Amino acid sequence: MEIDLTPKLSKKVYGGDGGSYHAWCPNELPMLKEGNIGAAKLALEKNGFALPHYSDSAKVAYVLQGNGVAGIVLPEKEEKVLPIKKGDAIALPFGVVTWWYNNEDTELIVLFLGDTSKAHKSGSFTNFYLTGTNGIFTGFSTEFVSRAWDLDEATVKTLVTKQTGTGIVKLDGSIKMPEPKKEHREGMALNCEEAPLDVDIKGGGCVVVLNTKNLPLVGEVGLGADLVMIYGKSMCSPGFSCDSALQVTYIVKGSGRVQVVGVDGKRKLEITVKAGNLFIVPRFFVVSKIADDTGMEWFSIITTPDPIFTHLAGRTSVWKALSPEVLQAAFNVTPEIENQFRSKRTSDAIFFAPPN
Repeated sequence: MEIDLTPKLSKKVYGGDGGSYHAWCPNELPMLKEGNIGAAKLALEKNGFALPHYSDSAKVAYVLQGNGVAGIVLPEKEEKVLPIKKGDAIALPFGVVTWWYNNEDTELIVLFLGDTSKAHKSGSFTNFYLTGTNGIFTGFSTEFVSRAWDLDEATVKTLVTKQTGTGIVKLDGSIKMPEPKKEHREGMALNCEEAPLDVDIKGGGCVVVLNTKNLPLVGEVGLGADLVMIYGKSMCSPGFSCDSALQVTYIVKGSGRVQVVGVDGKRKLEITVKAGNLFIVPRFFVVSKIADDTGMEWFSIITTPDPIFTHLAGRTSVWKALSPEVLQAAFNVTPEIENQFRSKRTSDAIFFAPPN
């Protein structure tokens, strides 16, 4: 049975006054389960606080909107309190404890994409909260918690039951949270909108690649990522991941058309995507995109920390590397047709500006 590749929107899982948590369901997007990929979004209103928790999956977080604060505790390390803003990518390895806080008026929205191969449920993240009505210590007896924390039972009951929120709460404006430190961003976060461009094609598009060179923590996460923008009516060259990686794509803004071709040259997907859509390209399938008038921007993770792509059009295309005789025989065409084919796209790479 063929797997449905149709892009999907996230659905709300829980929330309240402080904000909400949304996720993509593997039952609706089967490639999540097939590829062991999880995808979710956290949306925090002003003074919204996502309680401290850890996850069963390594992830990459990407700030889609707003500014805020992220608290991150790597195993056996001190807490890092980061100022975060739109465009930030943050690598979150296994075992990391995080909390998130919005101290501004604009809603803070963070996207999470990650590997669920070791998760409780393939295709879904499971978060374990340290406090709140579903906090870890609500499941232990008072005796156990009292012994663990070396506190009397009355104090333990207060600590365990005082927080009546679940997952996300809204803090009183008088509560003072830790001040974020810019120096804590070093090695923890990279702003993709401010980082040097890895590719910049005039009139076509640009891309920033997240890898072990500019954010070493992605090596521990086991994922690579990129932020891609193509301008109005521009095209992203047909290509595939040549190291057996899956490509998970979230449309940040704009819209455009996507085609995916799989085994036996069959088109597996042809659809218009818009902001909020998530879709997954299977291993070795070829994907290409053309933006609508306003252009299109997307954030992707690739299931390897240093991905390698093969493009099938443009200056860096594999066609340019093949000898003329091989192309003539493969296409069964004359030398004149082969020469015409080879002479095109000699300066363009990856992104193609719209025809005049």
